[in-house]
Amino acid sequence: MAEPRILLVDDEDRFRTNLHKLLTDEGLAVSARASGAEALEELRRQPYDVIVLDIRMPGMDGLTTLREIKSIDPEVEVIILTGHASMDAAMEIIKLGGYDYLMKPCPLEELLLKIDAAYEKKVERATRTKKSQPPEGSA
Repeated sequence: MAEPRILLVDDEDRFRTNLHKLLTDEGLAVSARASGAEALEELRRQPYDVIVLDIRMPGMDGLTTLREIKSIDPEVEVIILTGHASMDAAMEIIKLGGYDYLMKPCPLEELLLKIDAAYEKKVERATRTKKSQPPEGSA
């Protein structure tokens, strides 16, 4: 299986920079953006497999960004990072199509496992979709 293309979105410079370095050191292809608006611009430019998204950001918050991400690319898997978990937020994340959410800060190993699982889900869905389509040229 190929490596996932990951987009990291967090307004905290230090956190974003450190996590970008840690994920890159693990051999992952990671781009990082500081806001929901920047993330949406980036997603319109090129596709990603997994987006790691902060929920609390100034301007466009994580839930609004998640909604917009899914309207641009419904197949991308989104993992929400939050320092303020609530049952209502968790339910909203799932309702909007988020893959999962993690409490901030989370152990790197836990995030890596979530990224792998989210990517695997995306690949499996793409494989099922491809198998269910008729071969080209048949009509």
